[in-house]
Amino acid sequence: MLSKVLDLPPENLIKSISAVPVSKKRHAADFQLSVASVTEDGPSESLAQDRHLQAQKLAERLKCDTVVSEISTGPGTVNFTINRELLAKTVLQQVLKDGSEYGVKSELFSTVARQKAVIEFSSPNIAKKFHIGHLRSTIIGNFIANLKAALGHEVVRMNYLGDWGMQFGLLGVGFQCFGNKEKLKSSPLQHLFEVYVQINKEADDENVKKLAKDFFRKLEEHDEQTLSLWKQFRDFSIEEYIRIYKRLGVHFDEYSGESFYQEKSQEVLKTLEDKGLLQKTAKGTGVVDLSEKKDLSLFSTVMRSDGTSLYITRDLAAAIDRMNKHSCDTMIYVTDKSQSNHFQHLFQILKLMGYEWAERCQHVSFGLVQGMKTRRGEVVFLEDVLNEVRSRMLQNMASAKTTKDIEDPIETAEKVGLAALIIQDFQGLLSSDYQFSWDRALQSRGDTGVFLQYTHARLHSLEQMHGNEQLTDVNVACLQEPDAISVLQHLLRYDEVLYQSSQDLQPKHIVSYLLTLSHLAAVAHKTLPVKGSAPEVAQARCCLFQAARSVLANGMKLLGITPVTQM
Repeated sequence: MLSKVLDLPPENLIKSISAVPVSKKRHAADFQLSVASVTEDGPSESLAQDRHLQAQKLAERLKCDTVVSEISTGPGTVNFTINRELLAKTVLQQVLKDGSEYGVKSELFSTVARQKAVIEFSSPNIAKKFHIGHLRSTIIGNFIANLKAALGHEVVRMNYLGDWGMQFGLLGVGFQCFGNKEKLKSSPLQHLFEVYVQINKEADDENVKKLAKDFFRKLEEHDEQTLSLWKQFRDFSIEEYIRIYKRLGVHFDEYSGESFYQEKSQEVLKTLEDKGLLQKTAKGTGVVDLSEKKDLSLFSTVMRSDGTSLYITRDLAAAIDRMNKHSCDTMIYVTDKSQSNHFQHLFQILKLMGYEWAERCQHVSFGLVQGMKTRRGEVVFLEDVLNEVRSRMLQNMASAKTTKDIEDPIETAEKVGLAALIIQDFQGLLSSDYQFSWDRALQSRGDTGVFLQYTHARLHSLEQMHGNEQLTDVNVACLQEPDAISVLQHLLRYDEVLYQSSQDLQPKHIVSYLLTLSHLAAVAHKTLPVKGSAPEVAQARCCLFQAARSVLANGMKLLGITPVTQM
């Protein structure tokens, strides 16, 4: 009907029509068409009144039918209310039929080309603290990878370890002085960190400096004994990382690292020289001029005076190697915003080298977290945070009146605690810094991960008690109460929220959607009892709650949260 009146093909209207967000005011309308998006002239202030007039004129040309029961206008919009039974039937059928693919199969994504993406995230430095910045990078990268994979893109999850550089000279010497092979095997990260702290106290000693330089030179020259020790540092560390990532529910397809590129970075330097891009300074360092006027007012240092490579040179080599190996459509780097300049330089140098694909590289940056301390003091390792959140959650569960006898309380506390961390982290814009608060994160009421888990567990136990309803014989006429309609209207919007997050890679849209869904479901759970209702009504309500739980679980999994079924 709309496409006939507007003389536009239906597919052109998909992005102009959106579901109306549920609000306290309880609008009756389900969808709205923005008039600005289907008229020739772009949006502008003076047009506001014209828009309203256009909306009214357009509404007059449209008629209600078996699908649309009411048409009204708002400021620059035409609003449509769908036949209530049809709304319930269509939404519930779609949610229960599509299961984990609900929202992903939406027409909104029909024009999005399937792509291959390499996502580099987490990337800790061996023998250094796995600090909270790495936790953010890990959960944000995991979210982006989950979202892209769910939307049908091919994803390569890459962990690029800091496993090379002068600090390994120091660490090698430290291990020869203070190392212990047994401790290295049993708790590599802890032991290497202790060794590194100890040797660092003597780092200014000329003798130690010389020994460290020698050790690293031997590494670069592939001396067997030195290399075998370094390989043990790396292999044991990766084993421990994998164990910790498993607790986080994160996996990688590839463990790469700076060490892979020490030779290839020499090839990069040669290419830069051949293309006339490498300039030597008076000190003998190699730089690439990035200034517009070519007056070296902006440059990037890519080579030390002794000819060895730097971090950015290895990053250039890694980017070129990945593109050759994976021929991907996009490369995404997830690191904190202090590295923004580094990535601007990296992409600029790649462009100067003639790599057009540098346009398709993207740095997703995030802000800093303040106040993340455990009861024992500063956070040294990621594991400290995971243990802390688990023990605090166990304590809260033990003192809560609503806690049931759970088969595996430790496992549950871990999953709920992780949800708390992730939701507190994902609520704002990724680029914002935020103040972490244990108390706020672990509240069971309010906008927290604990509340999402609690809602999921409650809806799950409702399903267990009343059996899973098959939709074939549900009477949707029983779902006409305002609280039921609000849940249905909200479920209708899920695809738009996924689309929004897929465009700007921000998880906050999904977080806010799931929190609203949980609040709406909690209200409906109170006002629309299943127990004690007529069989037909109970069955329809069960079906509504099942749909809400299904979408809640899908969204939580995208964010990297494992929904719990008991709490």
